[in-house]
Amino acid sequence: MRLNTFIILTSLLSLFTTVSHAQENVSTLENTFTFEEFIGYVKQHHPLIKQAELVLTTGEANLLKARGGFDPKIEVDYDRKKFKGTEYYDQLNATFKIPTWYGIELKGNFEENTGEFLNPNLTVPEDGLYSAGVSFSLAQGLLINDRMATLKKARFFEQQTQADRDLLVNNLIFEGSLAYFDWLEAENEKRIYTTFLKNATTRRKAVERSVEEGDKAAIDITEARITEQNRRLNLEAATLKAQKARLVVSNFLWLDGIPLEINETVNPVFPDLTVLDASLLLAGITDVSVFMANHPKLRSLDAKINSLEVDRFLKKNKLLPKVNLQYNFLTPDGDQLNSLNTANYKAFVDVSFPIFLRKERGDLRLAKIKVQDAEYERSASTLSIQNKLEATQAEITSLATQNTLIANIVTDYEALVKAEERKFFLGGSSLFLINSREQKLIDSRLKSNALLVKQLTAKAKLYNAAGL
Repeated sequence: MRLNTFIILTSLLSLFTTVSHAQENVSTLENTFTFEEFIGYVKQHHPLIKQAELVLTTGEANLLKARGGFDPKIEVDYDRKKFKGTEYYDQLNATFKIPTWYGIELKGNFEENTGEFLNPNLTVPEDGLYSAGVSFSLAQGLLINDRMATLKKARFFEQQTQADRDLLVNNLIFEGSLAYFDWLEAENEKRIYTTFLKNATTRRKAVERSVEEGDKAAIDITEARITEQNRRLNLEAATLKAQKARLVVSNFLWLDGIPLEINETVNPVFPDLTVLDASLLLAGITDVSVFMANHPKLRSLDAKINSLEVDRFLKKNKLLPKVNLQYNFLTPDGDQLNSLNTANYKAFVDVSFPIFLRKERGDLRLAKIKVQDAEYERSASTLSIQNKLEATQAEITSLATQNTLIANIVTDYEALVKAEERKFFLGGSSLFLINSREQKLIDSRLKSNALLVKQLTAKAKLYNAAGL
C-alpha cells in the first residue's frame, strides 16, 4: 500500500480518499506530514495498540476465572442397583453449596435412600431427609485458602496487565517518535545538500564565465567542478538515507488493518516544542519526580510483589494443621424451617497434620525468596528510572543551550562565506578559501540539524523514561 500524498488544511483534520487497487491516496496542499498526525495514526491504528489491549483483556479473563471459585454449585449424586428383580439400593443425594470468603461454605442437602440392602446409616424417612448446615476450617484455610489466594492474585495480575499495557503503548510511541525524528533529520540533511549543490553549480557556471572573459585561471573550473561533484555525491547519500528513514516510519503507519507507505514527495515537519510536549503528555510538567508516583513499571512490580505476598501468606498458612468441621441440621420437612433444631444434626470433624512439615517449610522458603527477588528488582528499577529521568532532563537543558550556540555559529559562518565570495569575484580571494569556508558552513548546518533532532529525541526519551 502506498501513502501517496497528504491533505493538510489549516486547523482541519486530514482527509483520506480511497483509490483503485486498494491503495490509500492522501494529498496535501504542502506535501507535509506533521508529527501530531503521525502519532495520531500510530495511537489509533497500529496493531500493537490493539495487541496491548489484549494483554489487558487477559488480566480481566483471569480475574473472571478466579471469581468462578466462589460460584454456587448444585451437585446431584444418584446411585441405584437392581439385580434379578431385587432392588438392592436406590440412593439420591442433591446438594446446593454456596462458597464464601473465609473458608466457610453454606450447604443445603436432600437425601432419599431406599432398597433391600441399604446401608443402615443411610436410612432416611420415607419422604427423604433435608439438611442445612455449614462447613469451615478452624486452622489451615480459615484466613486464606487456595480459592481466596487465586482470586487475590488474579486482582493483582489485572493491575499488572494494566501497567504492562501502558508500557507496551509507551514503547511503541517512543519507537515511532524516534523513527519520525530520524526521518526528519535525514530529510533536512538532504535539503541542506540540495541547497549547497545549487550554490556549487551556480559558482561553477560563474567561474566558467570568468574564465571565458579571462578574469580567472582555467584550473578554477576544475576545482569548482570537483566541489560540485562532491556536493552531488553527498546529496545522493543523503537521499538514500532519507529514503530508508521514510520506509522505517512507514512501518508504524496503518489504516483499518492496511499497512501504508509514505510517498517520496511527502516531507516531515519540524514540530514546535510546545506542540511536541502536548503530543507526548509532557506539557506543564516541570518536576520529573512526579513521574515516579505512577510509573507503570513500578506499578507492575508492585502488583507482582503483592501477588507473591499472597502466595507467601498461603504457604505460611499451610504450616497450620487441617481442622475441617461440618455441621448440618436435619429435618424431614423441607418446607418448614422452624422444624430445624439442635437435637437433630449430623456433624463431621477431619484433622490432619504432617509431622515434619518439610514440604510446607520448603514451599514457604521459596515463596519468601521470590518476594525478596521482586523487592530487589523494584529497588533497582526505581533507582534506574529516577536516574534516567534526571539524566534526560539534564540532556534537554543542555541541548537547548547547544542549539542556541550552534545557531549563532551558523549565522557567523554564513556571513564569512558571503564575504569570501565577494572578495573572490573582486579578485581578493580564491576558490579554495570559498570552498573551505562553505564546508565549515555545511558542517555547522548539519550539526545544527543533528542537535535540533537530538532535542526532540531527548523529549521522547523523557516520555519513555516517565512511562507516560
